[in-house]
Amino acid sequence: MEFIQSYAVFLIPVAVIVIAQIIKFVRYSLMHGLDWNYLLSPGHMPSAHAAFVTALVVTIGYYDSTASSAFAVAMGLAVIVIYDAVRIRMHIGDQGKYFNMLVSQLKDIDQSQFPRLKERVGHYTSEVVAGVVVGALLAALLITLMQSL
Repeated sequence: MEFIQSYAVFLIPVAVIVIAQIIKFVRYSLMHGLDWNYLLSPGHMPSAHAAFVTALVVTIGYYDSTASSAFAVAMGLAVIVIYDAVRIRMHIGDQGKYFNMLVSQLKDIDQSQFPRLKERVGHYTSEVVAGVVVGALLAALLITLMQSL
């Protein structure tokens, strides 16, 4: 138990990303059927990356204080990851969609040479917000549980 207490700042966010990914997998499976390939797939609700960085910020803020340099670094990381999840990766998905459409419309090429690109690698804003909420709530819950041990 002392090990868990000593490394709570790291273990809580790791637990949160695992739980968020499981939530996403279960939600996807209920909507689309069981597909084990989706267990570690990016995108969709909730954003596991947003949940992880949010849990990291909450955990560092709780254990090291919001005035610490580690908290400032975690906040900077969270902003970058969340921005990436919402904006940059959505643009990558759009490019994949347009590339797939272009390849399908060209008749003079061997389409088997152009593998179908993933069109959904980013998140909608609501999925990232859900990840932030899940990350904050799970981090608070896990901190509370650890304090009671």
